[in-house]
Amino acid sequence: MADPRDPRPLTGEPLALDLLNTRWREAGEHDLLADLDGYRLWLSSAGLADRCTADGAGLAATRDARSALQALVDTPGSATGRAALNAVLAHGGVYRTLTADGPADTVRTDGPQQLAAWLAADDYLALLRRDAHRIKRCAHPACILHFFDTSQNGRRRWCSMAVCGNRSKAARHYERTARAESAGR
Repeated sequence: MADPRDPRPLTGEPLALDLLNTRWREAGEHDLLADLDGYRLWLSSAGLADRCTADGAGLAATRDARSALQALVDTPGSATGRAALNAVLAHGGVYRTLTADGPADTVRTDGPQQLAAWLAADDYLALLRRDAHRIKRCAHPACILHFFDTSQNGRRRWCSMAVCGNRSKAARHYERTARAESAGR
């Protein structure tokens, strides 16, 4: 559940996309990861505040992960993006054990500052395995937000129908009205 103080217009996406959505445009450019306070807020919204260190090293690692993810969603299959994401993933791994309660997976990273970045990178791999075509950027030309399309037919176009979808519909309506008026003159 997103932290109620989180100012972003779209929250609640899978972790990898939620990290991408720490940059947005709404009456200007915004970057939640511009400082440690924003990073702490993102960790809280992502449910990671109790697991990850909110320090400069963690912020830098998370920005690196975001850059790698951005490169991959902008240019799927990008060698540069793959190398950057693999560099993030190289800082950790999943270790499997058998406990009294059954099988258990534990994520281990080189240090606590790497955990949020590693989890976001690993989440991206899970989304690719699930269905890479459902990782989408909002269709509104001014929007830079991303989402995982969980619609039944896979045709969702907007980060939010209430915001970007309505903006686009209003712009098309205005265009049609203006054309009809100019054609009638």
